[in-house]
Amino acid sequence: MIRETTLETDLCVVGGGIAGVCTALAAARNGARVVLIQDRSVLGGNASSEVRMHMVGASCSGQRPGARESGIIDELRVEDAVHNPHRSPQLFDLLLYDKITSEPDITLLLDTACIGCSITNATQGDGARRITQVSALRNSTEEAFVIKAPFFADCSGDGRLGLEAGADWRMGREGRDEFGEPLAPAQADACTLGSSILFMAREHDHPMPFQAPDWVRRFSEEELRLRSHTELDFGYWWIEWGGHLDTIRDNPAIRHELLRIALGMWDHVKNHCSREEEVPRETYDKAVEGVNFSAQDPTNWALEWIGFLPGKRESRRLLGHHVLSQQDVQAGRVFDDQVAYGGWWLDIHPPLGVDAVEEYPCIHHPVEHLYSIPLRALFSRNVDNLFTAGRTISATHVAFSSTRVMATCALAGQAAGTAAAIALRQRAGRAADLVGPPLIGEIQQTLLRDGATLIGLANADPKDKARSARVLASDETEDGTAAQVINGVVRATSPGLHPALTQAANRWTSRRIPAWIELRWETPQTISEIHLTFDTGFQRELTLTMSDRFSARMVRGPQPETVRDYRLEFDGEEGTDKELCIRDNYLGRRVHKLPKPVTTLALRLTVEATHGAAGARVFEIRAY
Repeated sequence: MIRETTLETDLCVVGGGIAGVCTALAAARNGARVVLIQDRSVLGGNASSEVRMHMVGASCSGQRPGARESGIIDELRVEDAVHNPHRSPQLFDLLLYDKITSEPDITLLLDTACIGCSITNATQGDGARRITQVSALRNSTEEAFVIKAPFFADCSGDGRLGLEAGADWRMGREGRDEFGEPLAPAQADACTLGSSILFMAREHDHPMPFQAPDWVRRFSEEELRLRSHTELDFGYWWIEWGGHLDTIRDNPAIRHELLRIALGMWDHVKNHCSREEEVPRETYDKAVEGVNFSAQDPTNWALEWIGFLPGKRESRRLLGHHVLSQQDVQAGRVFDDQVAYGGWWLDIHPPLGVDAVEEYPCIHHPVEHLYSIPLRALFSRNVDNLFTAGRTISATHVAFSSTRVMATCALAGQAAGTAAAIALRQRAGRAADLVGPPLIGEIQQTLLRDGATLIGLANADPKDKARSARVLASDETEDGTAAQVINGVVRATSPGLHPALTQAANRWTSRRIPAWIELRWETPQTISEIHLTFDTGFQRELTLTMSDRFSARMVRGPQPETVRDYRLEFDGEEGTDKELCIRDNYLGRRVHKLPKPVTTLALRLTVEATHGAAGARVFEIRAY
C-alpha cells in the first residue's frame, strides 16, 4: 500500500536542474523553507552526469569576455573547478547534492515526480488561480507526498506543474506577425528545437575496434558535409533530432532514434569516415564553440559512455505578464523589473536536426549586448502563486533560443527563489504584487547583495554601513582605485557588454602583496556581518565540460585572481585586538557573520596572498 506524507513549507520547487537548484538555494538562503522535488536520482538536469552538457551563457563560450554569470552559478562553477579538477561528471552531481542537503531549510525529494496539484480560484474575480498543494509520487519507496505551500516554482523544464495547474502555456513556434519577429517562421507551427544524446570516448595505447549494432543509422560524408565530426573525446551537440515531434510525449521514440544516430556517428568516425571532406573552418558557423578542425586518428579510440537520457532543448513555455521577444533580446532592453540577464546568441536549430542535411546544425543570430529578463517573465499570468525558471520562462520561441542556455537559466532561478522569499517575508499574496515599488527594489537589491549582476544597477542598500565610510589603502593602481569597493558594482564592466554599463574595473587592485584596504568612519559603527567580493576571473570561461578543447580555455582549480589568505581587523572603542584570519579561500564571495557584534571606527582587510595574481583584487566590501 502506498503511504502518504504531508509536508508544509514556504516554497515548493518542482524540478532539480540547474534552474531548480538555484531557485531552492536562493529562497532558502533568504529565509524560506523549501521542498525541492526532482524526478531523477541526481540533480543538475542537462548538466548532470546523465546528460553531460556543459553550461554556457551570456559570455558566448568566451566570445563576450566579462559577461560570465555571477551569483550562485559562479559559486557552483568555482567549487567544481577547485574540487573536481579532473572533470568527473559524477562529482558535479555530488557538489549539487552537497549544496542542497547542506541547507537546513531545504527538504530534497529525489526520484519523485510531480503528478498533480490542487487549485482554488483567486478572490479577485479575474479568473486567476492559486495552487494550494502539489501531489508527488516516489515509486521506489512506494510513497506519495502532498506538499502544501503559499508559493510554488515550476523549474521542471517541461512545465509539468504549470500544466497541472491550468497555467497558460505555449509549445512550438509563433508566426512572424504575432510578435513582429523577423526570425520567426511565416506561419505558427508545433515545431521546437530537438533533443541530443552525447557520448564520450577515450584514447588507448592500442587499436580499439568497434562493431555497431545492426539497428544504428548509417551516414555518408555527403550527409555530414555541414557538420564537423573530427573531435572524438566528447560527442557532437548537433546529434539532434525530434523537434518535429512532441518532445514530451514522443520522448521514448526520440531517445531510440538518438541512440541510433549517436552510435551510427561513432561507427562512421571509427570505420567509414574518409576525413577528406571535413568542413573548412571558414565555411562553418564561426559562432559554434568547441569545434576541433584538426582530424584525429580514431584507431585507438574507444567509446566509453553514451547517454540514455536525451538532453532536451525545448518543450512548454509558461506565459507570464510579459513575453520576452526577439526585439527585447536584440535591443538589449533593460526592464524596470529586471532580475536577471542573458546574452547568448539567438540560436536557431532546424527541427529535423541531423535529417536537415542541407542546413547548418544551427545559425547564431547576433545579440550585440546583454539584455535583461523581467520578473514578469518569471511567474504565471493566470496562476497567482506560480513562479517559473529555466527553459519554461515566458518567451517566444525565438527569444527562448537565447534564454534557454543553462547559465542564464541559473540566473532566472536565483531571481525566482529570491522573489519568492521576499514575497513570503513581505506577505505578498501574489507574485504579481512584487513587480511595483518598493518590493521590486528590495528584490533587486537583495540579488545584488547576494552577488548577482543587474544591468546598470548598483548597491543602494541603506543598511550597508560601508557606503558611508572613507576608504584608505596601502596602494592602488590607476584603474583599480580603493574607493571602487564601495561604488556599488561587483564586477568589471564595459559599454561593450551594454551601453548602461561604464568603462571601469570597479575593483580595488593593489600593486603588490601584502596589501591592505580600510573602511573608516567618523563615528563608531556596530558591525555584525561583513561581505567580501573577490575577483574570480570573469574575463575567462569557467564550466565543467567533457571536451578537452573547450576545457583548455579554463583554469581547473582556484582562479589565479582570487584572494587566498586574508585578515579582517577592527579598532575603536572596544580595543584593537579583534581579528579574523582566513586561509585557503577560493570563493569569489565570502560572508562573515561575527560571533558577536563589534563596535569599531575602522574595518581593515589585509590581503596576504592570492592564487597567482601579483596584486589583491577586491570588487566590493559591505558591512552590516
